[in-house]
Amino acid sequence: MTRVTTFAAAIVSGVAAFFTLQTAQAADLTVGANIGNVPWEFQDASGKVVGFEVDLVNEVAKRLGKTVEFVNTPFNGLFPAVQSGRINMAISSITITEKRLESVTFAQPYYDSDQSLTATAKSGIKGLKDMTSKVVGVDTGSTGDMWAEKNKAQYKFSDIRRFEGLSPAMLDLVAGRIDGYISDIPALLYYVKDKPELKVVERIPTGEKYSIMFNKGDKLAPQVNDVITTLKKEGYIAKLHETWFGAKAEASTSTVMVADMPKGK
Repeated sequence: MTRVTTFAAAIVSGVAAFFTLQTAQAADLTVGANIGNVPWEFQDASGKVVGFEVDLVNEVAKRLGKTVEFVNTPFNGLFPAVQSGRINMAISSITITEKRLESVTFAQPYYDSDQSLTATAKSGIKGLKDMTSKVVGVDTGSTGDMWAEKNKAQYKFSDIRRFEGLSPAMLDLVAGRIDGYISDIPALLYYVKDKPELKVVERIPTGEKYSIMFNKGDKLAPQVNDVITTLKKEGYIAKLHETWFGAKAEASTSTVMVADMPKGK
């Protein structure tokens, strides 16, 4: 591709992004989401944005009497987007952490998760112990990214490569450009269930809890939190779990149990 063509493509892309954002701003609520984060938010065969968190946010908006528009945003871009007010809230299996609570606000959690390592079936990799001198892939700025960086020396990864979403990481994994991929276990279990060439080889306990993220102190957060409480009591979120994961949510998890909004220290 020539420089002129590249420049023209960049202009077209920029204009498209501008009009996408303008359309999103016409809605009552703008929701940032890293589209391609299966099964939380992704495009189906028709191009419609679907997923567990998409269904949840649409129902929350409905209960609040508001319209909603999803803005495709790289995971790492979700944080400055809510803090600057470009979006009202963000989803993408975002983990609540003490560090994040210093600068953003979360509603109560609605899913308990861990990280996991996925490899190709033919690789012979059976767990983290087999990743010595291997290349691991992660999603930029995610819990998996932070975990891999923290544990790089212990497991002797030769390199950590960062991706914007599961799909490009899976392409590189199958092509052999990375040896393993660390990300949220529910997303990986959903993704590989009909792909015998791929396998989730190890669960990585991290005690993660997912929630909707807002700008620090946003008054919208407690309103959304109250709706989530109602949806839990009605069993709506538990039904979402059955729909998207094909299994009942455990009664002791945050998918079922009502919780307080996390406050941080």
